[in-house]
Amino acid sequence: MSRPVRTRGAPSAVGVLVPAHDEAATVAACVRSVLTALDHTPGLTARALCVVADRCSDATAALARAAAATHPAAARVRVTVLEPTAGVAPLPGGRPVQRPHGVAGPVTIGAVRELAARTLATLLAADGATPATTWLLGTDADGTVTPGWVAAHLTLAAAVADAGAGGVVLDLPGLPRPPGEPAPPEHPVYGANLGVRADAWAAVGGFPPLACGEDHGLVARLRAGGYRVVPGAPGTVRTSARTRGRARGGLADLLRDAGPALPQPRPGVGAGGAGMPVA
Repeated sequence: MSRPVRTRGAPSAVGVLVPAHDEAATVAACVRSVLTALDHTPGLTARALCVVADRCSDATAALARAAAATHPAAARVRVTVLEPTAGVAPLPGGRPVQRPHGVAGPVTIGAVRELAARTLATLLAADGATPATTWLLGTDADGTVTPGWVAAHLTLAAAVADAGAGGVVLDLPGLPRPPGEPAPPEHPVYGANLGVRADAWAAVGGFPPLACGEDHGLVARLRAGGYRVVPGAPGTVRTSARTRGRARGGLADLLRDAGPALPQPRPGVGAGGAGMPVA
C-alpha cells in the first residue's frame, strides 16, 4: 500500500504522554526530564505533557504535579495529570465501570496511552496546532529522557517520518541486548521511546486497547496503513532494568526471563547510573 499523502515538514507542536502506575519513586525525575527536553527544543509553538496516574495506591499523581509546578518550564508547557481510575480498581475480567476522563474499566495500558494521546491532541489543538503539525511522543514513568530527546525525534519527523521508534538505555551497566530483541537493521519498539505524527495516529485508530504490546500494535497499524515508521530514534531514554514491572509481557518480564544471564549492578550503581544502549 502506498503511503498516504499528507502535509510534510517538521512538527511545530509536541505532546508527551507518560503512563504511570505506582511510580512515586521515579515519576518526579521523569516529569522534570520531559519538561527540560520540551523546553530545550526551539521553534515549537505548543508544548504539552500528560501523565496518566493509572490506579495508583501511592502519591504518583501528587508528585508528578509538584515536579511540574516547580520546574522552570512550567509556564511554557501545558501540563495535565489525570487519575482516570481513582478509587476504582476492578479485578481482571470484572464488570466494566464508567470512570472519570472517559476511560471504562477494566483498564489496559493501551487504553491509558490512548487517553493520554487524546488529551494531548486536545490541549495542543487549543493552542492552534493541527494534527499534521503535531508530534505525539511516549515515554514511561520509570525512566528519564535527555535534553535532546524531543529535538532528535523532530529530526526524524522532518525527514518525512510518520513515526519514529527508538531504543532505550538501561540503568544496569554491562547489560547485553535482551534475549529476543531484534538486531539492526531491525529495531525494537518501546513505548518509552516512540513518536508519531498526530494525523497518522488518528487515521489508524490510535493505540489498540491491549494489556501489553500496545506500542507494537500502534506500529503495526501504521505500517498496515502505509505510513512510514522510521526505526533508530536515538536511544536517549534511560529506563529501569527492574524485573518486576507494571505490565505483563513488558520489558521487565523479558529481563526477568533472562535470569542469571543478566549482569549484576556494581556497588553504588543503580537507577540513574551509567547504562548501556540496548538498541
